[in-house]
Amino acid sequence: MNQLSSLLSICKVKSEYLWLSPAAEAPHIEQEKNPQGSGVIFFPFCAFLREIVSKMTVYSRESELSGGRRRPARHMVLVFDFGSQVSRLIIRRLRAVGVYAELLSCTATLEEVAAARPAAVVLSGGPSSVYEEGAPHLRREVWQLLQQQQIPILGICYGMQEIVQQLGGSVAGEGPREYGKTEITLSPLPAEPVLDAAAAAAAAEAAAAAADAAAAAAADHWSVPAAHGPTPFLADLFYGIEGPQVTVWMSHGDTVQSLPPGFTTLASTANCPIVAAAAPARGLYTLQFHPEVTHTSCGAQLLRNFAQRVARLPLQWGMQSFLPQQIELLQQQVRGREVIGALSGGVDSTVAAALLHRAIGNRFHGFFIDTGLLRKNEAAETMESLRACFPDLSIECIDASERFFAALKGVKDPEQKRKIIGALFIEVFEESVQKKKIPTKGTLLLQGTLYPDVIESVSFKGPSQTIKTHHNVGGLPEKMQLEVLEPLRDLFKDEVREMGRALGLPEDRILRHPFPGPGLAVRILGEVTRERVLLLQQVDSIFIKHIRQAGLYNQIAQAFAVLLPECLSVGVMGDGRRYECCCVLRAVASEDFMTADWFKLPLLLLDAASSEITNTVRGIGRVLYDCTSKPPATIEWE
Repeated sequence: MNQLSSLLSICKVKSEYLWLSPAAEAPHIEQEKNPQGSGVIFFPFCAFLREIVSKMTVYSRESELSGGRRRPARHMVLVFDFGSQVSRLIIRRLRAVGVYAELLSCTATLEEVAAARPAAVVLSGGPSSVYEEGAPHLRREVWQLLQQQQIPILGICYGMQEIVQQLGGSVAGEGPREYGKTEITLSPLPAEPVLDAAAAAAAAEAAAAAADAAAAAAADHWSVPAAHGPTPFLADLFYGIEGPQVTVWMSHGDTVQSLPPGFTTLASTANCPIVAAAAPARGLYTLQFHPEVTHTSCGAQLLRNFAQRVARLPLQWGMQSFLPQQIELLQQQVRGREVIGALSGGVDSTVAAALLHRAIGNRFHGFFIDTGLLRKNEAAETMESLRACFPDLSIECIDASERFFAALKGVKDPEQKRKIIGALFIEVFEESVQKKKIPTKGTLLLQGTLYPDVIESVSFKGPSQTIKTHHNVGGLPEKMQLEVLEPLRDLFKDEVREMGRALGLPEDRILRHPFPGPGLAVRILGEVTRERVLLLQQVDSIFIKHIRQAGLYNQIAQAFAVLLPECLSVGVMGDGRRYECCCVLRAVASEDFMTADWFKLPLLLLDAASSEITNTVRGIGRVLYDCTSKPPATIEWE
């Protein structure tokens, strides 16, 4: 290991972890003692060294494979989840500006955090109060690690209160509560200091000498990428944001009463004097509002500023870097083995299959299971499309609709419907694999799991509460002895579409609206029968036809119809009164499906669709339009 690569080491010095950090804008050297008393030198290195370091990619001696995924070796933002339902939105927004981010529980150990090697950290919001017994907190040793390594930290909502409480400020529940859109006022900031050339040169020379000494001391330790020291300017977080008034999204009952020593107020509201604060010299920035939510007008710019101007991270994340890494990883994981998978024809499974096909060729065997719960003509159209996309790919269609309708007879509870469909789907899939005589031992199972799938299924001890059981996660019988392959697990829907384009898939497949795994069973409120499915298929087909004719399909994130078979409404047909079913039309706009706004369809379109549905679909007497956003509602009705 040469001296320069040694500068990128994380060392364990008397049980303390140390990142050697390149580059803040104002170079300086600071020496202090760790708790054990040994001298530790911290380096925000000079610009020339940062430029060299930024071109290097260094991996640890370890395999870099964690849970079947390769960790990006450099420039990662680690988001600690304290239980907010929108924690993953922070990750999505950071990736959208070009920075890779991952989520970790707020209860993570020192070893887990050190293994992640973050260049910057974000503390999420959460439903707890920091001063209450049992509230989630970062471990003390994690706090020490982050502060010793000068890792820039951004606290959001509960994360702000966590920083304030831990560092000597005060938080209370007596203050005013703020929810929804709120106007904040930015505080006037002092001018940034200007370094003269002589001072910068002297600091650079001293940093280089100290770097040589640190490199020698670190030579025997495993090498990882460096973190980036913070820039000591208050204005960096709000750079480029026009003020002094800015509209943001608030959701807090507790308020910061007093700041820790060294902090400066950055913003206030009419009700709260402290809604943003920072201690720039320590790399600590806090926001009481949520920049990750689209309702905050400057949210993306704030996160970009934190990543680029505070943490000094390059904006390099995207499919151009991720795709070749995933292909290489898949090749390493598969290593000549066979892969099987259930294809739905949706965006996720199609992109996952295309990615695997690019990586391993024809060793993938796909099975399309027709549950009878699909959209109108979907089985035939899906098989035709898949064969057109992958002419040399093994794909088999299995019609199991009768078995699914029999299993769902009399079942009304949505969770029960999901569990029944999931269990039967696995049973049919396993039977199909056995009939094809594919040995399951050593075979891999492809799943199109996405990040939103995970958050809606897993309840952490600090993290998000479970919303519903998701059809893509878990449920595989151990007797199949299959290792799961989830190449899309860390991606959001729009990132999956980007990957599809990079793989050369046709645009109509990439832009197709999502469809739930349980199919129309979760769009029929009540018992699922073949007759009700046929009714809903007709309504849904008419609705989507009118949307396409208006040229709005690609502007809408998801559109579908819901059947309320047990909600009968009176109507007049000819000369008589009739009681028939109600149906609901729903269309939403969303970037990542974690939040969504109802789509304002033209009234003429809704009028035409409603008229055709009531005139041509026997059994539908009333058409409604759902104008509820997420939250408070979910996108699907069940």
